[in-house]
Amino acid sequence: MTVQALPMHRFIDHQGNIVCDLPSWAEPSLLVEFYRDMLLTRTYDNKAVALQRTGKLGTYPSHLGAEAIGIAIGHALKVDDVFIPYYRDMPAMWARGIAMEKNLEYWGGDERGSDFCPGNVISTCKDLPFCVPIATQCTHAVGVASALKIQGNHNAALVTCGDGATSKGDFLESINCAGAWNIPLVFVINNNQWAISVPRELQCAAEFLSHKATGAGIPGITVDGNDIVAMYDVIYTSLDRARKGKGATLIEAISYRLSDHTTADDASRYRDEEEVQQAWDYEPIRRLKRYLTRHGHWSEQLEQQWLEECKINVEQAVERYLSLPPQAPESAFDYLYEELNPELHSQRDALINKAMRMQGGKHE
Repeated sequence: MTVQALPMHRFIDHQGNIVCDLPSWAEPSLLVEFYRDMLLTRTYDNKAVALQRTGKLGTYPSHLGAEAIGIAIGHALKVDDVFIPYYRDMPAMWARGIAMEKNLEYWGGDERGSDFCPGNVISTCKDLPFCVPIATQCTHAVGVASALKIQGNHNAALVTCGDGATSKGDFLESINCAGAWNIPLVFVINNNQWAISVPRELQCAAEFLSHKATGAGIPGITVDGNDIVAMYDVIYTSLDRARKGKGATLIEAISYRLSDHTTADDASRYRDEEEVQQAWDYEPIRRLKRYLTRHGHWSEQLEQQWLEECKINVEQAVERYLSLPPQAPESAFDYLYEELNPELHSQRDALINKAMRMQGGKHE
């Protein structure tokens, strides 16, 4: 996989070898926690794809291969920071305390999946829900970070996007504003080499997407997105810098999308299978497992025990999702518009009346 030969911030290579001294924070117990979290979110991901294939979930964007990026983000953010995610960010949101079933609700077409405040461990509830339109979340993040600066509470915002989003004006305008306004914002690009069917080399002529930070006047860092130690180290440092009033940072995380773009995609139509198989040897979970096992911090026995727990946790989340009572039909109006004009009020009432007739006069 040629992209792995590029110079980038890295501590552990794909064979699980240390290529430079680990940072002082990288205690074995924390790295084991990272590994367990990544394994749990991959177990969830496999189940979510199966649910979609059996008609129990809508179109779903797998995060296969991006677990290190998400778990690092979720752990590095503080409670009062603000996370502005894009659609491939279930691992980060889960690490932030968002229940798995909320993600299932969202991709199951239930707007309650965006309302993750009730019962959430993050009492401040500042995080934004998923953003599906490409790069528009970057502009939202600029507004959030600007508000944090005005409030003067020394918190930071972090926004994610894919490599394809960096070709859009929303992204370029956002990093420009972040630099000019010196706001506490961290951009994390999941450069998984594919913007749906468009390969990275056809998107931008620059060697690194992090070079785009130069024009915005902010630091740009390229990091091995399959090395969770490197990911956490860079994100934690960049967030700390932002909280101290030193401005924005652009992080490019080099990864590889091991799945189709979404369950509505067939990547075999545009991607060479040999390339995908090669990428599997660089993926983040296998890498950290090799390191932990070699140094006596993990074993196959622990692996099997944890996989059983992962399966139980995921199945319980699925059961909570499937047993959730359906929303009232008129909620399609309630969530879409802030205020309803008379015509929409009439349509909403007509929908309620129709639902009542179909239910024999009963309406929840």
